[in-house]
Amino acid sequence: MHEIISAGYIYPNELHPHWSILIALYPYITGLVAGAFTVSSLYHVFGMKELKPVARLSLFCALGFALFATTPLLFHLSRPERALNIMFTPNLTSAMAGFGFIYNIYLVILCLEIWLIYRPQIIRYANQSKGIKKLFYWVLALGVINEPSERAKRIDKKVIIFLAAIGIPVACVLTGYVGFIFGSVVANPWWSTPLMPFIFILSAMISGIAMMIILYCIAMKIIGVPACLVCFKRMAAILWAFLIVGATLELMEIIHIAYEDAEAWEVISQLLSQKLFFSYYILQLFIGMLIPFILLGIVVIFNLKGKLMNWLTIISSVLLLVQVAAMRWNVVIGGQLLSKSLRGFTDYHLEIFGREGLLVAIIIFCLPFAAIAVFCKILPPFEKAEDAID
Repeated sequence: MHEIISAGYIYPNELHPHWSILIALYPYITGLVAGAFTVSSLYHVFGMKELKPVARLSLFCALGFALFATTPLLFHLSRPERALNIMFTPNLTSAMAGFGFIYNIYLVILCLEIWLIYRPQIIRYANQSKGIKKLFYWVLALGVINEPSERAKRIDKKVIIFLAAIGIPVACVLTGYVGFIFGSVVANPWWSTPLMPFIFILSAMISGIAMMIILYCIAMKIIGVPACLVCFKRMAAILWAFLIVGATLELMEIIHIAYEDAEAWEVISQLLSQKLFFSYYILQLFIGMLIPFILLGIVVIFNLKGKLMNWLTIISSVLLLVQVAAMRWNVVIGGQLLSKSLRGFTDYHLEIFGREGLLVAIIIFCLPFAAIAVFCKILPPFEKAEDAID
């Protein structure tokens, strides 16, 4: 049983929020997918050569998070096997069912791009290995272990660019559609805003790039070589640019609601000042937005180099991951704290154990990192130290 602590008038059936921390975790993971994929696409499509050292790693990160993007939803469902009904009995008018199609299309694009990029490496490993290992790489190479010709390499490169190009909008739709679902709930004034999909997309880019910065640093520590300063600085500049746009949209959203001063603002202002004061004002705006904005601004404007640049960028990345997590929490959980009467609040009590508790959420969030480690073991993104620092 959930202990009910309410303020004001609430309807008798509003016992507790039905969407738990797992539903907040779901758009957080999908955001990391889109952001990591964007880093790779900036190199392959837009020719940002500075991002070459991290381009391959970012694809593995996108794949690792994509494989577990639906896991929070499956744990939330009482009958997770019914999720397959989306494919067996498709409903093209359902926004939620549409996620299944978008997710599968993106997964196919991502796997094809990774396979084409790593094909020469797979063929080389298939020719050099023996026994079970040789069979494994032979299967990955689809039985074709002849060294590709120069013409085949040029064709592969064009296909990679094409897949990376179409993968960008698909990845944006993958994470933006979550904001679309929340924004279309007209009955909830905290969700119902046309800016919601764009805020989700921008925050996804921010969290994905921040995660890539951290994982790149960890990878460099593991292989024992210094990080590429040019790559690091370019990622910091891109992260700052996305942060400026994302912060502007988030602030414009709340300013617009306050400026309208409609009936809903009275209850939203109480929600922010009471129920979400710490998670919204302290975590999301001050610690997670203002501080990284200043630190990254110092890195970019003053052209910092060396360890100081590295540490300021890493600290900013960690804080931005916290900021996006707080934003997801405030949207998913915060929106459910509003009573449907708009005259009271409910409370959400975070469980530690249980099917939808904090422990399960932590385990699910750690699974993609284990998958990324396995991918990097099978096909190392840095075959030589020079690959890691370009």
